[in-house]
Amino acid sequence: MFGFMVTADGGLTTAGYVITIIAGIILFFLAIYFAGKNSDKKKLTTRQLVFCAVAIALAFITSYLKIFKLPWGGSVTLCSMLFIVLIANWYGVGTGIMAGFAYGILQFIQEPYILSFFQVCCDYILAFAALGLAGLFAKQSHGLLKGYIIAVIARGAFHSLGGYLYWMSYMPDNFPKSLTAVYPILYNYSYLLAEGIITVIIISIPAVSKALTQIKRTALQ
Repeated sequence: MFGFMVTADGGLTTAGYVITIIAGIILFFLAIYFAGKNSDKKKLTTRQLVFCAVAIALAFITSYLKIFKLPWGGSVTLCSMLFIVLIANWYGVGTGIMAGFAYGILQFIQEPYILSFFQVCCDYILAFAALGLAGLFAKQSHGLLKGYIIAVIARGAFHSLGGYLYWMSYMPDNFPKSLTAVYPILYNYSYLLAEGIITVIIISIPAVSKALTQIKRTALQ
């Protein structure tokens, strides 16, 4: 079905890149559109739409700033997840999910690997869209911190699901059977929690926390 889009090595063909980039652009603008539809005010100003666009762009840029990278995919980046979480914290769950959805497409364009349609959904679409769940805690005390932690856990759950359903079948024959049940969880949460800890430390610094609070006030104007 996807033969014209996917190479034998699991990457994208030229046609695959073209289609994915077009889809990414469409989803990017859909995310911005739904930011206006799903916000608490029901309509965002031009400035607020720009905040969404800049946050998604910063998430994508910082995803290239890898502290370290694991051999089977996954890496610790410079707080890239935080920017999608900020959108959810500012404008709610619906907007956060759409922004994460668009960001997942950008991640797919950046470093695609395809085993099946559902694997792509788990590793790129659903995993990054789950970052939008951070918006559930937006109005609570320490809402950004709580939301970020839940977002990391939710993203890891989808990556782990993809690991169980697809990636474990690619393990070598000498892979310890005793680790089969826990390996996808340990592998995926190893880099997600590492980045999560770094980000939590950074946003807990009083000066950074104060700056983010001020940015949120400006974003909600």
